[in-house]
Amino acid sequence: MEQLVDPFARAISYLRVSVTDRCDFRCSYCMSENMTFLPKADLLSLEELDRLCTTFIGMGVQKLRITGGEPLVRKGILTFFEAMSRHLKSGALKELTLTTNGSQLAKFAEPLAALGVRRINVSLDTLDPRKFSEITRWGRLPQVLDGIAAAKSAGLRVKINAVALKGFNEDELFSLTEWCAANDHDLTFIEVMPMGEDMGDGLRLDQYWPLKDLRARLGQRYTLTDLAERTGGPARYVRLEETGQKVGFITPLTHNFCESCNRVRLTCTGELYMCLGQEDMADLRAPLRASPDAEPLEQAIRAAIARKPKGHDFDYSRQAIKGQMSRHMSHTGG
Repeated sequence: MEQLVDPFARAISYLRVSVTDRCDFRCSYCMSENMTFLPKADLLSLEELDRLCTTFIGMGVQKLRITGGEPLVRKGILTFFEAMSRHLKSGALKELTLTTNGSQLAKFAEPLAALGVRRINVSLDTLDPRKFSEITRWGRLPQVLDGIAAAKSAGLRVKINAVALKGFNEDELFSLTEWCAANDHDLTFIEVMPMGEDMGDGLRLDQYWPLKDLRARLGQRYTLTDLAERTGGPARYVRLEETGQKVGFITPLTHNFCESCNRVRLTCTGELYMCLGQEDMADLRAPLRASPDAEPLEQAIRAAIARKPKGHDFDYSRQAIKGQMSRHMSHTGG
């Protein structure tokens, strides 16, 4: 099947799939505390998700990242990973991975490793139990740390994703970095993005910590060597020579990484977002359910990719937020 290529000659090889909008945490930059989740009947079944992902793989997608909400709270989720593992075995899929809050890893780490998952991203913004409870609202740090330890024991490579939040985890920059080095975890910092209903009160603007400033602070203690390595996502990496660890920076605000964007996002209801920072989306659930024939679905996917924009419009000015998205991050998939 012909490779998916967008209007700017970027081959689409990376699909992020949200399998649920539900989560056992309520991280403040991701969702509101009192979320109204979708009726379960609105969600794609695991079989429908299998059919959609298999179609994308047949069209050239080589990396599949499972997200949520929290993907591991989706009932029967291991059957979906098992279904996707057949594409790893055939060689059509190069990588099957997931982003998780870590709360369920103690239970799922070994089965995931057995199904071909080799590395995972764990969202963790602080090592302070009090601040962790504050930012996640419902979270328990010891449960997450136990899950991370279980993942490492199962042979999974762990990358910690930390959202850089001004006035919240600035004081943990070095302690978090050193903890990752001591435990042989990779670490990526992410700029907070203007998404969700809390933007109007200036919360995102108040929280915004530019990664150029964070990187400069790291450079005061460590020798940073830029790496050419890319993992298929938007992060740019450095090596800290004193520790040997790899640290990544995802900078949608201070450095627009759209020129190399190779990914699209599929929600748990079958909406395909061609760009995280744009509202345009394509409904794939309708053609999926309208016919068992593959052609209508393939046509809908190609038509959507033909609308993929050159880039997002995220921007923080000194007084306001531009390019903001009203939908929660949990809706599109973390």
